[in-house]
Amino acid sequence: MSLAVGQLQFTKDNPYPAIVAENRLLSKPGSSKETRHFVVPVDEGGLAYTSGDSLGIFPTNDPVLVEDTLRLLGASGAELVTLPRSEETLCLREALLSRLSLANPTRKTIEVMASRATNPAEKAQLDGLLDPEARDSLAKFLSEREFFDLLEEFPSDRPSPQEFVNQLRRLVPRLYSIASSPLAFPNEVHLTVAVVRYETNGRQRSGVCSTFLADRVEVGVTPIPVFVAKSHFGPPEDDAVDAIMVGPGTGIAPFRAFLQERAARHASGRNWLFFGDQHRSTDFLYEEDFNAFQSAGILHRLETAFSRDQPQKVYVQDRMREQGAELWEWIEGGACFYVCGDAKRMAKDVDSTLHQIVREHGRLSEAEAAAYVRALKQQKRYQRDVY
Repeated sequence: MSLAVGQLQFTKDNPYPAIVAENRLLSKPGSSKETRHFVVPVDEGGLAYTSGDSLGIFPTNDPVLVEDTLRLLGASGAELVTLPRSEETLCLREALLSRLSLANPTRKTIEVMASRATNPAEKAQLDGLLDPEARDSLAKFLSEREFFDLLEEFPSDRPSPQEFVNQLRRLVPRLYSIASSPLAFPNEVHLTVAVVRYETNGRQRSGVCSTFLADRVEVGVTPIPVFVAKSHFGPPEDDAVDAIMVGPGTGIAPFRAFLQERAARHASGRNWLFFGDQHRSTDFLYEEDFNAFQSAGILHRLETAFSRDQPQKVYVQDRMREQGAELWEWIEGGACFYVCGDAKRMAKDVDSTLHQIVREHGRLSEAEAAAYVRALKQQKRYQRDVY
């Protein structure tokens, strides 16, 4: 596959028209999660990627939510509107379906609504939310609502189609770490997607792109615009270098690609994977793949942390601490250290544990350990893909 052709031909501004060939449930019955494996075929030379890159996907909003929003606006959907910060004009229905986000209203939204509300009780509630002392209440209120909720709860503020559109942000593409290597799958891109479904304010919510892929994209039929987002994240360039990979949950995606890549390149460096989720019986993503990598001698160490399989919760950072002495030996021997997954908690806990391991097993002071880890980052031996 010609990387130059693919990179020049298809970009974020000129996405590749992909068709999903496979939509397979990875999590097993009984899991509290819904995690899926998607396969996106690409023509040779059509979409170039390397291990560690992400795939950008332009989703559409749920058509049912769009129609409900039009109903509350009292609009037909055929009204012409101009997109915010743009001169592009299109019909309201298409704008709400594919160009604008219907989630995440802001304080500015409440300010605009308060200025237009004609019902005294509604106006008082909106003004109350804007009180400087109500900052926490406003944040909680907004976190539990989408624009549909606001239209429903404050009917005296009935904006025109253009006024409503002016309050909305653009619907941006979502990035997913690619779970395949082009050396193993030159004409396919694999994705590992956690489908987001939850409830707030008495209403069922869903992640825009994850449910777009899971529910609304018909396998083999529905075209989806995609592009490759290049990344600094990638397996060691030197095949003799060892790799330590920490990827709980869907953070496992790029490391499946790394192992495929290392196998295809016959890399002599060792590979050590830390994976975690809730239950081994239902949430061990790609278990068959990793067992096969172990049997083939490609995956030298596999540490798992299934947090809810025992009374005391166990996470990947706990497994790291248990193996601290050997982890230190690998790192001192030149290994690269990789982390992928949740930025809010996991990545911070893993980083803290790495500092602790360096400090304890390297017999360094806190300042010396911090400098050591900084040097790993500068040498690109400590890489993170967190979100």
